[in-house]
Amino acid sequence: MRLRWDPEPADWADGIRATVPFARWSRWFALALAVGSVVLFLIGQTGPAVFGLASALVIAMLPALDVWLAFRRDPIAGRTVTADVDGHTIRMMTADGTAYSDIQLAELTGWAETERNFVLRTGSRGFHPLPGRAFDSTEDLDRFRDLLVSTIGPAGGS
Repeated sequence: MRLRWDPEPADWADGIRATVPFARWSRWFALALAVGSVVLFLIGQTGPAVFGLASALVIAMLPALDVWLAFRRDPIAGRTVTADVDGHTIRMMTADGTAYSDIQLAELTGWAETERNFVLRTGSRGFHPLPGRAFDSTEDLDRFRDLLVSTIGPAGGS
């Protein structure tokens, strides 16, 4: 199976949310802090309320900002990627040939499927996002999912 896609920061963000607990929960922490800050504001504690709201904003935006900056700093992040998938290996390479990765399916520590990506886990925090838009058809998506299940096990394994 041959895949092709243009990486986007949202692909990385999706992968981080799937693999890093802080990123999954940061918006909820920010919401709780914002609610507490509103309560402080209502009881007349303006200074702590403003500080809490500013902190909530930072907590909510930090993961997205971190991904955006990392994506912009990586010299190959925005380049078109192609991948060849067989029963044992995924060979990903930039279209211009400047970088490649050989991923042995049996060596993956787990995988997850999100609305946007297949997130292939390579270790405790390492991952490769394969966007759904890289596949030509629903049948290819299903075949890839079946390959992951038969090689690694069900989604969510770590």
